[in-house]
Amino acid sequence: MPNTFGHLFRITTWGESHGKGVGVVVDGCPSRIPLTEEDIQKELDRRRPGQSKITTQRKEKDIAAILSGTFNGMTLGTPIMIWVKNEDARPEAYAEMEYIYRPSHADFTYQVKYGIRNWQGGGRASARETIGRVAGGAVAGKVLHTIYPSLEVISWVSEVHGLKAMCDPNTVSKESIESNILRWPDASNLEQVLKEIETAQREGDSVGGVIECVVRGMPTGLGEPVFDKLEADLAKAMLSLPASKGFEIGSGFRAARMKGSEHNDPFYMEGNKVRTRTNWSGGVQGGISNGENLYFRVAFKPVATLAREQQTVTVTGEEVILRARGRHDPCVLPRAVPIVEAMTKLVLADHALRQKALDLTAKSF
Repeated sequence: MPNTFGHLFRITTWGESHGKGVGVVVDGCPSRIPLTEEDIQKELDRRRPGQSKITTQRKEKDIAAILSGTFNGMTLGTPIMIWVKNEDARPEAYAEMEYIYRPSHADFTYQVKYGIRNWQGGGRASARETIGRVAGGAVAGKVLHTIYPSLEVISWVSEVHGLKAMCDPNTVSKESIESNILRWPDASNLEQVLKEIETAQREGDSVGGVIECVVRGMPTGLGEPVFDKLEADLAKAMLSLPASKGFEIGSGFRAARMKGSEHNDPFYMEGNKVRTRTNWSGGVQGGISNGENLYFRVAFKPVATLAREQQTVTVTGEEVILRARGRHDPCVLPRAVPIVEAMTKLVLADHALRQKALDLTAKSF
């Protein structure tokens, strides 16, 4: 079961939803990067459950503890282990899941693959695993700030159940996004979207949507031109997230409906810098960043656990009706925003270190 992501900058996440805790080991982080538990905590606080009426009411403080890899607030260059204790685990709420497969969950597929599964809240397949990703992303963010001080990663919820937010990715601010519980940048229809989520919640249902992400202050040259193209690594990162179902960068699927004369990004000179007048490429050409804003979208399905009756089967093949218990998000999107940002930072930090290594190699000849 691959649990490691990255090449030079690597994370390995561990832990189960209702076990003693979850966390991450970060390896390949350069030494002398300023890093404290507070740096990690502020990102975990954005991901934690129970932060609003439209998120799961599981009560977890998600307090990060750095167990290794730092000294006097600086990274040592050795593996960084971060642990978060599970405090509000209620495995008894999932007792019947030992014998019943939840529709559209990993229960059945884990069972047939491994012959055993942790049925308490989904175990390893739970979105609680993403705590390790967010903690690792916080470390990656510190590395990126050291190498590229002007680089800025911003994500927001741009669509919920067909309702869309209007905003400009080039100018949207983190302050406007974080000003409401949905992380929605468009005040004109915020209340309408919140009512849509609340209605689904009352009906024991859930809704999905889209998260958009922009990276401003991007350097040129990040990404490898064949299998490790920047957009390919971003796609893998995003599609590895729980509930993600689609990824597109720049023009995405819209490109299939355009002509080449419409889609090409013309070059021009801005002082001594090469720029493009449009950005249908989403900041990546030939798998390598071109210095324009990196821009992509991730689609998330509705949460699979519903507080209403669903048809399913037992582990012995009997058809039954399931009404799920436990605490779940009616819409995963607001808590997924910091997770999307974390995975973006992990990809960029890895490619930044790979580019630094290439620069050193080139200069040595």
